[in-house]
Amino acid sequence: MITGHVTSAREAIIRIAVRGTGAREETVDAIIDTGFDGFLTLPASFVSDLALQFAGATKAALGDGSEVSLDAFEAVVAWDNDERSVVTLATGGAPLVGMAMLSGYRVALDVVEGGRVAIQAI
Repeated sequence: MITGHVTSAREAIIRIAVRGTGAREETVDAIIDTGFDGFLTLPASFVSDLALQFAGATKAALGDGSEVSLDAFEAVVAWDNDERSVVTLATGGAPLVGMAMLSGYRVALDVVEGGRVAIQAI
């Protein structure tokens, strides 16, 4: 089970470890974003620090309906006592965990400040 917390801004946060090339690894607090259908986004600075392998460019639709081009990278994420290879998008915003990462899991949120976030395999 993966656990986290809800912030005062009502964001559901989980901490995940992301590994890049070699032994480079960073732990990051990521926001669960049910409006994002991909796996993971990371700030470009994290992508650079981890020396993630470039996987190509992709188009992404934003919440306001606009479309942007983003660079995609390969990363390994520690997920529920396992490792998952995922496509990670480099962005200028906060790290996000999307619905592709949550596929096959139940997400429970206690939406109060400090509330519990629990992600469990179905």
